[in-house]
Amino acid sequence: MSTPTRRLTVAQALVRFLSVQYSERDGVRHRLIAGTWGIFGHGNVAGLGQALLEAGEDVMPFHQGRNEQSMVHAAVGHARHLDRLSAQAVTTSIGPGATNLVTGAALATINRIPVLLLPGDYFATRTAAPLLQQLEHPTEADLSVNDTLRPVSRWFDRVTRPEALIPSALNAMRILADPAETGAVTLALPQDVQAEAYDWPEEFFADRVWRVRRPAPDPVELAEAVRAVRSAARPLIVAGGGIHHSKAEEALKALVDATGIPVASTQAGKGSLRHDHPGDLGGIGHTGTSVSDDLARTADLVIGVGTRYTDFTTASGTLFLDPGVRFLNLNITGFDAHKLSARTLVCDARAGLTALTEALSGHRVDPAYESEYRSGRERWERVVDAAFGAADENAVPTQTQLLGALDAVVGDEDVVINAAGSLPGDLHKLWRARGPRQYHLEYGYSCMGYEIPAAIGVQQASPGTPVWALVGDGTYLMMPTEIVTAVQEGLPINLVLIQNHGYASIGGLSETVGAERFGTAYRYRSADGTFSGTPLPVDLAANAASLGMDVLRAKTVRELREALAAARASDRPTCVYVETDTANPAAPPTEAWWDVPVAETASREAAVRARGEYDRQVADRRRHL
Repeated sequence: MSTPTRRLTVAQALVRFLSVQYSERDGVRHRLIAGTWGIFGHGNVAGLGQALLEAGEDVMPFHQGRNEQSMVHAAVGHARHLDRLSAQAVTTSIGPGATNLVTGAALATINRIPVLLLPGDYFATRTAAPLLQQLEHPTEADLSVNDTLRPVSRWFDRVTRPEALIPSALNAMRILADPAETGAVTLALPQDVQAEAYDWPEEFFADRVWRVRRPAPDPVELAEAVRAVRSAARPLIVAGGGIHHSKAEEALKALVDATGIPVASTQAGKGSLRHDHPGDLGGIGHTGTSVSDDLARTADLVIGVGTRYTDFTTASGTLFLDPGVRFLNLNITGFDAHKLSARTLVCDARAGLTALTEALSGHRVDPAYESEYRSGRERWERVVDAAFGAADENAVPTQTQLLGALDAVVGDEDVVINAAGSLPGDLHKLWRARGPRQYHLEYGYSCMGYEIPAAIGVQQASPGTPVWALVGDGTYLMMPTEIVTAVQEGLPINLVLIQNHGYASIGGLSETVGAERFGTAYRYRSADGTFSGTPLPVDLAANAASLGMDVLRAKTVRELREALAAARASDRPTCVYVETDTANPAAPPTEAWWDVPVAETASREAAVRARGEYDRQVADRRRHL
């Protein structure tokens, strides 16, 4: 008996296959590939371009991008907001279109966010070579520029024959839907193979459901974890992004309510507890709150949940100072669970937290410990109030007063997006997260240019949600192009554009490491050749308006608050432009160190002083073995 087949090109078959893939968790089903972003060139226009046209919007929604990297960022924003249960594909031509994917792919993989990359590739038959935009390698004939995507992809394959698509596409879906393996997945598609026809088995196009598991903790590991918690006098939970991905916020709250163990959050984990919960201490590490970092220094048990323990979280190995401190890590991957020589609970975050709460029945931390950290919370709240407040409503706002004005405008459902510059530090310390999806910081790769396309992805994932992309002038100049996409699609994203005439964050860091703010200001050259003249006469608000945004300019704290309220009420893509007061920064100082090596020998006094401070700080570093 013959197997029914359907004759389609490789590109047509791939689009049909992607349209019937689903993820399912807790009985709720999502389209695994919700749509495809694309910019067409000779490497994909006749293959995937034709296939998407033929399939139509009902089969595979298509989104037109302006920059290949930003299309990946939009897909990441979409997938993150939907707890990694739905992803988007991105198709490009060969050559620069494909290599522009590399930064976005790295961001997706580092942050463990699913995105499917479909770059065109050189002819598999090699009948036409060298092609336009082809890199010829003198010793490896099968190498193309797409191989730059290998180290930043969780799965990579070059589909050189039609029938090879079947196992490759199935593997791609498996990895995208697996919370322990997910990240960027690349299927490089030679342009001749895209257009080649094949008789595909009908089973390839049947609906397929990829169930997202919630693995439970091992009983032996759980018993050891319970013993560790019960014996700890000063336990501290470090909440990472895995809590959000698992939708484990309520399970975390239940554990904290039952045991009194406080929670400090990484950038990805902020919002795991609502900001006004008595157990929420705010951010931890280099950009953390004083109460979080003070408790971290004296904690005897650190319970990491869904965190990778980056150097910002550990203060480059100088934060957890108690001589007897031990770690207990709950993570979906053994790779992360074993960090810092920890006891491990390799399981789903929600399943693990629920099991811990049940097994710890009747256990609670000492009341004196609760009183200590609650008093610390109250002191920090006064710091936030001072940073957010403005004595003079007619003054030029500081950056923290801008955040205070935004805090007064947003609702629980709003999403605030940021990735780079000085804002991540201020937000991590000060932002009062009202809900689990509100605080959207990409700080795994901290990629300038992420915010605007990510806001588009969030809007696509959750239509009607007020979304704020917060960017400085340095970030804006990196990648403003997707403003055009927001205008084209009628997506009412809000852009808060802060003009501070250069790289404010790196300028401040430069000063502390002896580099004296060299090359960090956007200014004319002075007579001595340095960039220390007057600020450049750029008008970024006019630029945003030229791309189709409504623009509101604010010069004072009062005007800023009014502009933010107007932007939130608008049904159009809107930019609030403000030049902040950089001469009087109101942000509280950092509460923990970050290791940026300083020149060991130097002739300039600033670098000599910085090296002395560096040697003093690095002496506190520990290896937790």
